Amino acid sequence: MRRLTPLPPQRAADLVGRYAAERAGARRRVLIGLAVMAVLVVLAGYAAEVRPLLLAANIDKFTAYLGQILPVLRPAHLGEDVAEWYWGLPKWLKLLGETLLMAYLGTLLGAVGGFVLCFVAAGNLVRSAALRFAAKRYLEICRTVPEIVFALIFVIAFGLGPMVGVLALAIHTTGALGKLFSEVVENIDMKPVEGLTGTGASWVETVRFAVLPQVLSNFASYALLRFEINVRGAGVMGFVGAGGIGQELLIAIRNFYYSDVSAILLLIVLTVFAIDLGTEKLRHHLIGAEGTQ
Repeated sequence: MRRLTPLPPQRAADLVGRYAAERAGARRRVLIGLAVMAVLVVLAGYAAEVRPLLLAANIDKFTAYLGQILPVLRPAHLGEDVAEWYWGLPKWLKLLGETLLMAYLGTLLGAVGGFVLCFVAAGNLVRSAALRFAAKRYLEICRTVPEIVFALIFVIAFGLGPMVGVLALAIHTTGALGKLFSEVVENIDMKPVEGLTGTGASWVETVRFAVLPQVLSNFASYALLRFEINVRGAGVMGFVGAGGIGQELLIAIRNFYYSDVSAILLLIVLTVFAIDLGTEKLRHHLIGAEGTQ
């Protein structure tokens, strides 16, 4: 067994002092960081006119509203109360289906747009800096402007209807998925690409046979995740006249139909839960299938 040689007293004292100094420096950095964060929070609250006293004084109105939208469900007449609560279920299900179709079509069109542009925006596939710059800036514009702003613009141009929501979701999804897809492409193994390029394959052939097999499962995973987000976004589209269940929810809120508000909200929440669970399983299956290849 190797015996440890004790350090000289002066050397040990120097190491202890250096350790204490580093600990003190780390504590100072943490305290300074917390102080800066606190100052920024105060400044942000002041700029946004956040008034904690007003919030505390009126928080009971929020809880009172939540109490008003809760339905009256009596155990002795539960079936009748639920039937009265969901009196508009056939109409709401139709509008909810419209919302899901808006999200599906918007995701599909956006995924196609992002798929086409992601290869142009990838730095490891396109040598032209100007072409990459144009593709990336276009994707940034698409995802920077909120969907509801696009929807408002399209409502003015085309009028009310689900098409407005589909177009708004498709444009925003193109920017979001194009960014994610291009990052996946930039992280691929370049050896297959170099091999096909060396044999004289065209750019399209290289993408088809060297890039796509490496990225398709991740593309599908991101597209499913985006579909979840677009279901929520499509619900909000109704607030600006783009159709779907969101428009019915806005009518219920404006007219103080309290039980209808809670019924529609619960319907939306349960739908989103089901979609989240289903798409999560699909994403895990796709990622697992990719890992076993």
